[in-house]
Amino acid sequence: QIAQRERSEIDAARELLTQAEAEHTVHEARRSELQGQRQTVQDRLLNARGAEAAARERAHSVDIESRTLQTALESTRASIARLEGQLSHLRERREQLKSLLADDVEPDAGFRAELNAQLTKRLEIEGRLNDARRAAGDIDLSLREREHARADQDRAVQEARAVLETERVARQELRVRRDTQAEQVREGGADLTQVLAEMPTDATEQGWQEQLERIGARIDRLGPINLVAIEEFEELSQRKGYLDKQAEDLNQALDTLREAIRKMDRETRTRFKETFDRVNENFQTFFPRLFGGGSSYLELTENDLLEAGVSVMARPPGKRNSTIHLLSGGEKALTAVALLFSIFELNPAPFCLLDEVDAPLDDANVERYCETLKSMASKTQLVYVTHNKISMEMADVLLGVTMSEPGVSRLVAVDVEQAMQMVAQ
Repeated sequence: QIAQRERSEIDAARELLTQAEAEHTVHEARRSELQGQRQTVQDRLLNARGAEAAARERAHSVDIESRTLQTALESTRASIARLEGQLSHLRERREQLKSLLADDVEPDAGFRAELNAQLTKRLEIEGRLNDARRAAGDIDLSLREREHARADQDRAVQEARAVLETERVARQELRVRRDTQAEQVREGGADLTQVLAEMPTDATEQGWQEQLERIGARIDRLGPINLVAIEEFEELSQRKGYLDKQAEDLNQALDTLREAIRKMDRETRTRFKETFDRVNENFQTFFPRLFGGGSSYLELTENDLLEAGVSVMARPPGKRNSTIHLLSGGEKALTAVALLFSIFELNPAPFCLLDEVDAPLDDANVERYCETLKSMASKTQLVYVTHNKISMEMADVLLGVTMSEPGVSRLVAVDVEQAMQMVAQ
C-alpha cells in the first residue's frame, strides 16, 4: 500500500512536471510576443519623431503603452522564474520519492514535517503577497496622480505656446503696419527721419486720429447749408430714442437669456454629476459580478463637466491593464455589457432587447452573464437573441424560427415551465 501511494504521488508529480513544462512553453511564447510588441512600439516612437505636432499628441499614450508592456514583460519573467523553481523542486521531490521507494522506508513522518514546514512557508508567502499587492495599489495610485499632473503641465505648455504664437502674429502685424505707414510717408514726399524728429514727444496714434477726425468733420461742416436740418434732427432724435428703447429691451432680454443659460448650465452640471456618480457606482458593482472579480471605474477627462469626456478604466482579475483598449474582444464585450447594465439600472425600461451579446464569451463568462440577467428579470422583461445553449437554458420562454419548407419560415414558441410539467407527468 505504501508503495502504491508512493507511485501515485510520483505520477501526480510527473503530471505537475508536465503541466509546468507546458506553462513554461506558453510563457516563452508570451515573452517572445511581448518582445515583438515592444519592438513595434519602439519603431512607432522612432517614426513619430519625424512629425513634431503628431508626436506631441501621441507621446503620452505611447509612454503608457510602453510601461504597460514593460510591466507585463517583468511579470512574465517573474512567472517563468517561479515556474522554473517549481520545476526544480518537483524534480528533487521525484528523486526523493524514488530513493524512498528503493529503500522501502516509511515516509509518513518526514512528509508530515515537510507538510507543516510548507504550510508555514505558504502563510508567510501569502502575507508577503498581500503586502506587495497593497504596495502595488499605492504605487498605481501615485502613478495615476503623476500622470494627471503631467497632463496638466502639457496643457499649460500648449497654452503658453498658443500665447507665444499670438504675440508673434501681433508683432508681425505691427511690423506690416509700420512698413505700410512708412511707405505712405514716402509717397507723400516727406522724410521719415525728419517727421520723427519734428513729432512732439507726447504724440499718440489715438490723439492724431482724433485730431484727423475733428478736422474732417470741420471740412464736412463747411459744405452746403441744409435748411431742413432742424426737422431732420428732430426726426432723427425721435428715431434714436426709439432705437435706444429697442436696444434697452434687447439688452434686458439678453441678460435674461444669459441668466437662463447659467441656470441651465448649473442644473446640467448637477444632474450630470449625479447621473455620472450613480452610473459609476453601478458599473463598479456589475463589473466584478460579470468578471468574477477585478475592478473598474469611470473617469472624467477634464474638470469642466459640460466639456469633459468619459474614460472607461477596466481591470479584469489577474491583469494590470490601465485602459479598455488593452482588453481582448470578449473582455471588451463583457465590459460594454457591464456599462450597459449600469446605465439601464439607473432608469429601467419595461423591457430590454439584447442581440447576441454572449457571442464572444466563453462558458464561464456566459454563466455569470446569465446570473446577472436573472437578477434583472425580476423588474424588467428581457428579450435576447442567442445561439448559446447555456443562455437558452436560463430562458423562461423560447421563440425559435424554423424553415420546414424552402423559403417558408415559421415561428415556434415553447414555454419552458409548461414543457417541464408535461415531462414530469
